[in-house]
Amino acid sequence: MPHTRNRNPSPIPEVTWDTGLKEMNETWKGAIACLGVAIFFVMTIGIIYWQVVDQPNKNWILKGSFSGLIWERRTHSLIIQTLTEEKTFVEIDVGNFPDMEGPFVKNLCWLNKTEFCYTWDAIADLKISFESEYPSESECYSIIWTPLHCKVDLKDCFSMNNVSWYGGAGVQAQNWPINNDNVELQPFVVSNLRNNPSGYGSVLERYFLGSPGVALLIAQDIPVHISIQHKKNICLQTPPSTKLMPLQYTVCVSRNMKTVHQEVESQLLEQPRALPNTNILRLPFWKMLANVDSAAKVERELRTFFSRLKRHNLGEGVISIDEHSTLLISDMDHDSFFGRKKHITREIWDLPIVKLLNISITLSPYTSVDTSQFQSLIQEGKENFWLSSQRDAHQAPLLTKWKGKFSVKLNITNHIAVSWFLDRVNKFQEKLGVEYITLEGGEGNLFTEHGLNAPKILVGDEYIGLLAALASRIGKSSIITAGTRSSHLPVFVRMSPLESDWSYSGLKGIIPSVLHYSLLGYNFFIPDAVGGSLSNEFVTDEELFIRWLEIVTFLPVISFRTPPWVCGEDMVLNLTRTYITKHREFVVPLIIKYADEWASMGTPIFRPLWWISPDDPTTYTIDDEFLIGNELLVAPVTERGAVQRNIYFPGSEYQWIDTSNARVFDGGTQVDSYPVALEEVAVFRRLDF
Repeated sequence: MPHTRNRNPSPIPEVTWDTGLKEMNETWKGAIACLGVAIFFVMTIGIIYWQVVDQPNKNWILKGSFSGLIWERRTHSLIIQTLTEEKTFVEIDVGNFPDMEGPFVKNLCWLNKTEFCYTWDAIADLKISFESEYPSESECYSIIWTPLHCKVDLKDCFSMNNVSWYGGAGVQAQNWPINNDNVELQPFVVSNLRNNPSGYGSVLERYFLGSPGVALLIAQDIPVHISIQHKKNICLQTPPSTKLMPLQYTVCVSRNMKTVHQEVESQLLEQPRALPNTNILRLPFWKMLANVDSAAKVERELRTFFSRLKRHNLGEGVISIDEHSTLLISDMDHDSFFGRKKHITREIWDLPIVKLLNISITLSPYTSVDTSQFQSLIQEGKENFWLSSQRDAHQAPLLTKWKGKFSVKLNITNHIAVSWFLDRVNKFQEKLGVEYITLEGGEGNLFTEHGLNAPKILVGDEYIGLLAALASRIGKSSIITAGTRSSHLPVFVRMSPLESDWSYSGLKGIIPSVLHYSLLGYNFFIPDAVGGSLSNEFVTDEELFIRWLEIVTFLPVISFRTPPWVCGEDMVLNLTRTYITKHREFVVPLIIKYADEWASMGTPIFRPLWWISPDDPTTYTIDDEFLIGNELLVAPVTERGAVQRNIYFPGSEYQWIDTSNARVFDGGTQVDSYPVALEEVAVFRRLDF
């Protein structure tokens, strides 16, 4: 049997100690024990330090030639920086995902150096691709989050820290940059700002531009909700849905925002740009308010209004009437009407002035259900001319309210219905002899209003794009009230109505809106009427009227809702005539000059100051000056009671000359308290032009 040894019951082996050490006192034993505990504590701290502190908090996950994408695991952020880490382009907070014990370096795309893949178990998949088809001066990263179950809310927020952001959508009180906006989370679609002042409206593109040289492009065919948190961030989020809805966008970077905008913009537009009828630029628009109930009364109002324009030497222009008046006069005996009109003009009016007078009519895709036209088409079995529920076997039209009446909306996907609508418009043009037509009412989604799923072709803002295309078929003098993915079309866009005050919902919002429209490619717009049009009353603030007039003089079209004679002062009438002439003879040729550049290259006509100085941070937040091309600097007064203002001159390599007194100023400098009298606007031309 195996040999066995007697076990020593003591856990400490027996040893032979030297004389003098055989008996250790309790003090030495305690000291050795404390030393052991201390060594253990130091080793533990070292391990924790190595695991937590000494390990890098950020890991490069993709690299280009000059930029790279970093995962910052401490803040749960994706950061795009230069490879030298000298410049941060953008920081994207993805902090709604759980903590991870280790660094974010597990690339599930394996050895593919242009893609990065990661999975949070039972939450979401992430795929980031380095896009190589963009121009060499820009580098782009495509980011796709895919939820793994329907209860996952995907949300990424783009920091405003040291970044000025532009683009996106128009809002009621427009700011430039949009860092000062505060918009709650909501679907990123165009809404009617009259009915929904807290929504997104007017011109909208899924494109944002940041001052370090970063562009954000959001996937077009995927629904998204967006919020703008004042001076904090822009957040993208998937909408509530039973479907596994991804969050998809692309981030491009370049040396500055002008470069990245030019290169990305050339990739965005798939169709060539076409110019609208630029003859419209030379004519002021006069909106006639006629609350009448018959065609004869509309005719009388037109005669009276034109007589006043002529009496005040303001006869050349376009008289714009609303949809109600349009429908009234379209039903009258037009041969008799125009026969009487010609007779009157020969005896009373100056015939050349009458020939220059144009009427602009207004139409919409809505038809009131109490009209004979609707009843006739229903009897003919043409219910499919209007939008209807896809679940309704009889295709009963969806009802909505338009201008206070129950109405139906044109089924713009039905080619026969579109042809019927175009034929109707052509008849209006022939009967009324008009060239200018405004198509309003594209905003809003009727299916969403009824809680229905829209057909794919009409999801989100698709109706607006189709209506803009329809407007371009009517003619190059057509005007629409909202735009998205339609900046290439030869139509004008009417700006959102503004309040009659000095706030960013009123006069101060004009220049930010101009810069917003132009950046997104909508250079041919009709600004809101002088003095604002949200109020039902005429503007009686003489100073507000004049300062407003001075701004819009340098924009594509001058439009009026309040006639200048309402103020009752000769100075207002004289200034109105002066600035209409200045617009026609000085501003319009300049706009047409840069219109060709826009058509060929996409360069905006109306430019922010940073367009000349993209590396000058001072220019990033200037919202009360703008450029026409690179040659004219316009600096209107936007403060009540002010007869002076501070003016910043962009471009340190340039000089600017005041067009009124020939004073010269160096670029890259600011002049404080520059005098600008009430009847003046500060305008400077670059000396090398």
